[in-house]
Amino acid sequence: MIAQKNITKIAAVIMAVAVCLCLAAMVFEETVKDALGGPGITMEYESRLFDTKEIISINIVMDEADWEEMLANAVSETYYQCDVEINGQMFSRVGIRPKGNTSLTSIANDPDTDRYSFKMEFDQYVDGQTCYGLDKLVLNNNYADATSMKEALIYDMYKYLGTDASLYNYAKISVNGKYWGVYLALEAVEDSFMLRNYGTEKGNLYKPESMNMGKMGGGNLGGKDFKNMEPPQDFETSQIAGIQNQKRGGFSMGGNGANLNYIDKDTDSYSTIWEGEVTNTTNSDHKRVVKALKNISESTDIEKYMDVDNILKYMAVHVFSVNKDSLLGNMAHNYYLYESDGQLNILPWDYNLALGGMEGMGGRNGGNSATSTVNDAIDYAFSGTEFFDIFMEVEEYKAKYYSYLQQLTEEYIYGGGFEEFYNRTRSLIDSLIESDPTYFYTYEEYKEAADTLYKLVELRGQSINNQIEGTIPSTQKEQMDSDSLIDASHLDLSVMGSMSMDDGMRNWNDGDDTPQLDERELPEDFDKSKVENRIQKDGQFPPGDGMGNKSNISFDTGGAGKTVAGNLILYGICSIVLIAAIVFAKLYRRRYKKL
Repeated sequence: MIAQKNITKIAAVIMAVAVCLCLAAMVFEETVKDALGGPGITMEYESRLFDTKEIISINIVMDEADWEEMLANAVSETYYQCDVEINGQMFSRVGIRPKGNTSLTSIANDPDTDRYSFKMEFDQYVDGQTCYGLDKLVLNNNYADATSMKEALIYDMYKYLGTDASLYNYAKISVNGKYWGVYLALEAVEDSFMLRNYGTEKGNLYKPESMNMGKMGGGNLGGKDFKNMEPPQDFETSQIAGIQNQKRGGFSMGGNGANLNYIDKDTDSYSTIWEGEVTNTTNSDHKRVVKALKNISESTDIEKYMDVDNILKYMAVHVFSVNKDSLLGNMAHNYYLYESDGQLNILPWDYNLALGGMEGMGGRNGGNSATSTVNDAIDYAFSGTEFFDIFMEVEEYKAKYYSYLQQLTEEYIYGGGFEEFYNRTRSLIDSLIESDPTYFYTYEEYKEAADTLYKLVELRGQSINNQIEGTIPSTQKEQMDSDSLIDASHLDLSVMGSMSMDDGMRNWNDGDDTPQLDERELPEDFDKSKVENRIQKDGQFPPGDGMGNKSNISFDTGGAGKTVAGNLILYGICSIVLIAAIVFAKLYRRRYKKL
């Protein structure tokens, strides 16, 4: 009897411990998930496509007449069917279309080139088809970037810091076996991206745009003249002229929420965010975003409403990039907004115009000189929004932000990471660019641009270090009258390529499908009472689970990589322990009853 009582007590203790473990796991779920390797899923395409030690080989197999028709009608961005051979593996019935805005219309109007950027959608015609788990592949033509390295460099920095960002690699593109050109391949920010980074978590994805005016083509928008366009009922002049940024005295093209500043509790005030939805969202989803923006504006429960660590990493790389075609400048676009359980995250996009590529936009210290780009201020750098200001106002966050900047400069730039990237990239693409039949620049221009980029990046790293140390002012205002800036006037940034502004129309965002208007004067004949705010949505989730072939997903429960959502593993373990405890108790109770 004594033994039976002891066994019963032991079983009860085991069950109690199991219950406590389960409760603790729920309370400290995020900590346990991190210990298990994070919530994401290791996808096969990570190693198959985005191992940057080897270039991707892509052969587009397509009827010649269809190929020529697609190029001739590129501005319509219509999907065509093709077969695609990737590194020797054939994928049938893949959707392909040209993409872009400025680059697309510029190329369409240039009789000497058809070098468009492309999107490949593997499930466009075959439901659930993926490329080793990847649903969509973006192929960028490196328009306005003579170095062919700016965007790859920035994504390499994101990868170095472990930021939530697209994977990248270079791709040798052929059409029906004939070499077409070397492109930059990017993981599209859609369902496979979310699965890789966030696992089975049910988050929502948006791509906000400050002005969504349809396609620009040959002097009109979406094939419609400015004068004949009807405005939406809620049209406001601020959507054209920009919104005054009270803290900085500048303007932000972020009307209706794209600049992420809190306006009011009405979800209609943030229409440009919802118009840019990538996942299907509801009004309840929108309310969570607005609630988060309100609390962020009031500095309330910041870590509940923002993915602080990832956003700080994003800030560090983005500020290093001096990408004015974004919230860093006056344009509220070229980023993705991810929301999960009321917490907001920022995901990067579009960097071909980084590091001085915005000709005519001007730097913080006047003009678009190399000196201005090199010394671009690191504090309160986002002139297009106040969303990031909290990180300058809380010392703990500012110190962490500075630590990520220092990690980039001291470890990546001067510690060998940049050197390794630069040498590896040159070894991969130099000969391909030399023989590239569609490249926008000569091989000599490419080499000069690449050399200039190398020098510019090193000087940018030096300036950031000096700004952190205080020997160079770290705000725009303080830099105005400073004579301590690093002199980079010997560098000619124009050799690296740039996007010009002309005819009163600003650079239209090249990396996505919703162009932007300039904050400068509009054309004389522009009638703003007849503006149509057209909605261009791209990339709805396909039906089904979005995973494609489940054999393309790797579940790593050893902690060496990312794992299937840690909460599922955790609750499974708890359930097993509870069941084992119950079975243990019953077995021993029966045994001692017989005795």
